[in-house]
This record gives sequence, structure tokens and C-alpha cells, in this order.
Amino acid sequence: MKGTIKNFLKRKNVNITVQAYLIDALGAMAFGLFSSLLIGTIFATLGQQTGVELFNVIADYAKSATGAALGIAIAHALKAPQLVLFSAATVGIAGNALGGPVGALAATVIASELGKIVSKETRLDIIITPGVTIISGVLAAQLAGPGIGRFMTWFGNIVKTATDMQPFLMGILVSALIGIALTLPISSAAICIALTLDGLAGGAATAGCCAQMIGFAVMSYRENKIGGLLAQGLGTSMLQMGNIVLNPRIWIPPTLASMITGPVATVIFKMENIHTASGMGTCGLVGPIGVFTAMEKGSRMWLGILLVCFVLPALLTLLFGEILRKLGWIKPGDLKLDL
Repeated sequence: MKGTIKNFLKRKNVNITVQAYLIDALGAMAFGLFSSLLIGTIFATLGQQTGVELFNVIADYAKSATGAALGIAIAHALKAPQLVLFSAATVGIAGNALGGPVGALAATVIASELGKIVSKETRLDIIITPGVTIISGVLAAQLAGPGIGRFMTWFGNIVKTATDMQPFLMGILVSALIGIALTLPISSAAICIALTLDGLAGGAATAGCCAQMIGFAVMSYRENKIGGLLAQGLGTSMLQMGNIVLNPRIWIPPTLASMITGPVATVIFKMENIHTASGMGTCGLVGPIGVFTAMEKGSRMWLGILLVCFVLPALLTLLFGEILRKLGWIKPGDLKLDL
């Protein structure tokens, strides 16, 4: 019986694993968020600064599609068939409305897996599959969403309050942890958005993400040249995960840099960010754009963006990287990417 169920789930491509739900699905949330809420935030900033109404219109439409984009992205990561994939748009809307991005994640995972189980099992597939997907997803959103939303808000408020009270220590902690999350195959952007990590905590998160992206970009320049610089500095430091698995010590320089730039951001520059941008780092320059949106305009803001997001991560990571190279902890080729 156990073997029969296992074979059935395997045939339906239902993989109940941490990899599927907390890495693949959570990582896919970043694409859904970037394709809706994050790009909408960028257009909203452009609209505010240029006065071009079209940018504001685009921003409103993009932000309104957040739930649907999340649902489709998560279902796609779970390799859902077409009817389940398209039905996940409705589930994502319900989950996001009732429980935020994490609510959308929970509801879509449940709906996608149940939808996959019934997919193409009856002659009424065109009705049964979307029906089961949407009903199960909306019910999951209604049952779990509000509780998930309240918990994420509560936890996020604790982090933000602690950062306001202890900007130095929390600057180190938040910067290092969110920066590490950015390089891991999960979504730092989704984490920050789920926790509504804005204000000083958002500034610390931005510092950590920038330290990882700019740090790896400049530290690996000798191996990857301009292509690697742009791919990591404006794309993602996640590209280095394969190399980190082979030699975890290459992660030390950018992480140490983040532990310095974090308190520099919170204590010296009082850097703030909006929660939709705080986990993005320099990816598409979303992090700096968010700082520009959140802070009062002036020389401190511009100097903070320049130093915390670009200059200090580059210099500190290069310094720590050279020390580790001389110690033999980092060898030629350890940071090479297949670009």
C-alpha cells in the first residue's frame, strides 16, 4: 500500500520535500514578486520623480497583479500542469490578500499538489482540475492566511523595533542574515516583503544584500571579468552557490563586509528602505532605488547609497578576499563561473 501511494505520487510529480517547497517554490516567489510588485515599485518611483502619469498607471496595474504572479510562479516551480498552473493565479490572489506572500506560498503549494493529483484522472479534467485547485487553494488561504499574515507582521515588527533600539548590533545581524539569504537559493526579497522589513531594518537588509552582490562581483573579477561583474553585481550572487558548496570559505569576505556595512548603514547614515526593495540589493538597482524612495533627499542619502551599496562592499570584500588568498583559503579558479 505504501509503495503504491509512493509510486502514484511519483507519477503525478508530487515531491514532498524541503527542496521543493522551501527552496524551489520560495525561490520562484522572487520572480513573481519582481514581475509585479517590485517592477511596479520602480515605475511608481519613476512616476513620482518625473511626473509622467503613464508610469503611475503601469505601477498600479503591476502591483495589482502581485497575487496572481506569485501563484503562477510557485505553481510553475512545482512543475504543475497547465490547468493547475493557470488556476494558481486565483489561488495566489486569495493567498496574498489574506496572508501576504507567505500566505500565497502556503495556499499555492497545497492547491498545486492537489491539482496535480487529480489532473487528467477523469474525462471531466477541464472542470475537475481547476475546480479542485481553486477550491482547495482558496480554502487553505482562508484557513491559514490570516494567521500567517499576523505572525509575519508580528515577527517583522520585533525585528524592526529591535533594530531601532539597538541599531549597531541589529545592523550586524540583519545585514549578515539577509545577505546570506540573498546568496542562498531562496528569496531574500520574499523574506523582506513577508516581514515588511522597512525603515532602519530595511536599510540593514539592503546593506547585507549589496555586500554579497557587489562583493562577489569584484572579488571574482580576475576569474570572470566584466561578464561576471555585471551578472553578479546587477543580477545575483546566487550564481556563486556551486562554488560555495565546493569551498565555503569564499563566502567569508562578503559576509564579513556585510557585518561592517550593516551598522554603517543603521548608525552612521540612518539608512532606510521600503520593504519591497530591502531584500533586492543591487539587482536591477532596486535596493538603491528603494533607499531613494524611503529617505529624505539630501547629501547623507546620496553618500549612504554610494558608500553602503557600492564602495564599501567592494573595498572590504577585496581586502578580506586578498587576506584569504594569501592564507591559501581561496585558490585561483575557486570563484570561476560558467558564463
